[in-house]
Amino acid sequence: MNTIALLCENGGERLDVFLASNIPDLSRSAAQKLIESGQVSLKGVAVKKNHRTLVGDEYIVLQDEPEDILAVPQDIALDIVFEDDDVIVINKPCGMVVHPAPGHTDGTLVNALLFHCGDSLSGIGGIKRPGIVHRIDKDTSGLIIVAKNDKAHLSLASQLSDRSLTRVYDAIVRGGPKNDSGTIDAPIGRHHTDRKKMAVTDVGSRSAVTHYKVIARYPGYTHIRCRLETGRTHQIRVHLAHIGHPVLGDMVYGMKKPELGQSSQCLHARLLKFVHPSTGEIVQLSCDLPDYFVKAINKLEKSAP
Repeated sequence: MNTIALLCENGGERLDVFLASNIPDLSRSAAQKLIESGQVSLKGVAVKKNHRTLVGDEYIVLQDEPEDILAVPQDIALDIVFEDDDVIVINKPCGMVVHPAPGHTDGTLVNALLFHCGDSLSGIGGIKRPGIVHRIDKDTSGLIIVAKNDKAHLSLASQLSDRSLTRVYDAIVRGGPKNDSGTIDAPIGRHHTDRKKMAVTDVGSRSAVTHYKVIARYPGYTHIRCRLETGRTHQIRVHLAHIGHPVLGDMVYGMKKPELGQSSQCLHARLLKFVHPSTGEIVQLSCDLPDYFVKAINKLEKSAP
């Protein structure tokens, strides 16, 4: 049984809508079954059907664990940017899935980590996500930090929660924002019809803030840099699409066909800064733009007058 604590930040919506919006891959009908079976409580009391949320309420959800796909060690090359006894930071290539899931049972980052690290990974993520503190999309490249013990995992998770862990991404977007820098402050929740997508919405949403600045402008496209203040699912992709400038190659939130030869999004996690779990020192790491990103920039530079 998996225990999930959810703090309500908005309120006034049906509980099943709130749960479906805040628990990945949970449908409203599944949320209703959890409520009806007494698996959702508030202040120690099971919540009844048709309950509406209130700001500040914390709901405890007991969810049956999905059948885990057992990850097996695989000898897959890793681009290791930093490693010690507590953490390992990987420059993940575009196209690599982070952890096993239906349709992606092997060849994932977790498979590679199990081979490289053996048993020295945090167990907090379970057998499916050992050591995984945060995730980046399959088609997003760049830095991801992994905990090698539970103490490090808890420290890094706390830094994610209090927004002290810095994450900076580079992206190429269609068109370009009017201003050279700005902040997108728009709540994100599950799309109201497509549960696999996220959207800017007031229903079942959580606050989401992305800061951006322009690096270079090209005809029809712009190279920008984004700093996450929060870490919602698909946050950068959703926010940029929301302001009318979807990520180049993002065929979920942007164009439905390849652009400039890009069939996956031009989004790269270029910088991480965190407090080391044991030493307390600030660790700042960065990595170069990958080849696919550089090729896209080269094409855009050639098109510039």
